Amino acid sequence: MRVHVVDHPLVAHKLTVLRDERTPSPTFRSLTDELVTLLAYEATRDVRAEATEIRTPVAPTVGVRLASPAPLVVPILRAGLGMLDGMMRLLPTAEVGFLGMVRNEETLEASTYAERLPEDLSGRQCYVLDPMLATGGTLAAAIRFLTDRGADHITAICLLAAPEGCERLAAGLEGLDVPVTVVTAAMDERLNEKGYIVPGLGDAGDRLYGLAH
Repeated sequence: MRVHVVDHPLVAHKLTVLRDERTPSPTFRSLTDELVTLLAYEATRDVRAEATEIRTPVAPTVGVRLASPAPLVVPILRAGLGMLDGMMRLLPTAEVGFLGMVRNEETLEASTYAERLPEDLSGRQCYVLDPMLATGGTLAAAIRFLTDRGADHITAICLLAAPEGCERLAAGLEGLDVPVTVVTAAMDERLNEKGYIVPGLGDAGDRLYGLAH
């Protein structure tokens, strides 16, 4: 597993505003959208492409186009939905699947409650959207779910990550013969006793959509 922390002043600026507890939900949603597009630019460096012949107004040439099958973008419900538009802005030809997972706040284990995905993901590149890589349990379960269906290349895009979450994710994926990359805007200090990232930005779902669950 590879972890890539995006080091860019625009990423740092937008993340700072997201962290601020005074930032209202409409601004939080807008900035999340913008930040995800920046992260997606880095996350898609390994997107599969193939050569294609075209003709410009001047001469024939060879360029590239995204290979088939199309990449699959998978937001983890509900907070991952707030990242979808920013991702699709950069990768509009991708297909979208949905995965509903919930973390038990006592055991910190993740379980699947809903999914809308192809049964066969053989040969598919998947981009998983999950704002917070905290304990790592949800993301590990999501990646296992996708690879069990045949996905052979996984990139997870997270706004924030914690060292403990990365360690647990790596442990949860041990023995998995599929390349996995985590792209994040920052690696924070730690988790607190409730499993929240410190300093973090609070509950991403609540800040995106309000307190209703």
